[in-house]
Parts: sequence; C-alpha cells; structure tokens
Amino acid sequence: MDALEISRTGLDVEWQRLQVIAQNLANMNTTRDAGGGAYRSQRLVSGPQADFSAIVRGAPKGVAVQGLVTTGTPGRRVHEPDHPHADAEGFVTYPGIDHAGEMTLMIKTSRAYEANLTAFSIAQQMYARALDLGNKA
Repeated sequence: MDALEISRTGLDVEWQRLQVIAQNLANMNTTRDAGGGAYRSQRLVSGPQADFSAIVRGAPKGVAVQGLVTTGTPGRRVHEPDHPHADAEGFVTYPGIDHAGEMTLMIKTSRAYEANLTAFSIAQQMYARALDLGNKA
C-alpha cells in the first residue's frame, strides 16, 4: 500500500471536483452553452482505481475520476421579454443551479482536499522517520 500515491489520487480528484463546482457557479446565469443549448450543471463521479477484488486482496490503488454527469435539475424560467434568448412567451431559461447547495459542496470538497493533503504530509513524515531509523541501525 502506497499511502503517498493514494493521497495524491485523492488530491487530484478533489481538485477536479472543485473545478466542476466552480464551473457550475460561474454559469449560474448563463442562458446558452458553447453549443447553443441551455447550460446544465454537472457533477464529477469518482470511484476506486482498482476493482473490488484487488481492494479485498489488500492492494488499494487510490481513486480516479469516472466521468461527468449532468444533473437532472430543471431550469428556472424568468420572465424577461427583452432578453435575446427569450422564448415566444417572453421567458428565459436559466440553469437550475442551487447556489447554497454548490457552496456547501465546495466546502465539503475543500475539506476532503485538506484531509488528503494532511494524509500526504503525514505519510511523508513517516517515510522520512523510517529512513532515519534505518540509517541509525
């Protein structure tokens, strides 16, 4: 088991999750994406790098990004007849992104990132101490 590698993969995944959350927050008031459609909020899906049998055998490899999924949250319709993206009834559809929910997820993710950073630092200290003890023997 390589504690440094496991913590590093955790740091990578949580960093990418923070980027997705930031993208959702940045596009809260976006009516169109690059393809011309309505922007849909996304979530990063992560999981173990190794299959379950490898984990049971005691060979964890850390985590990896499995992909991005769009949330099924419906858009919010706002009556803005002068907006260039308004429909025939004068409504504009904005992404159904919950600002408080995204901020809560950002805090949770940043704490997971910090926990991985702490574990990485402690593993480095343990390896350094083991080398130090090996040199004294």
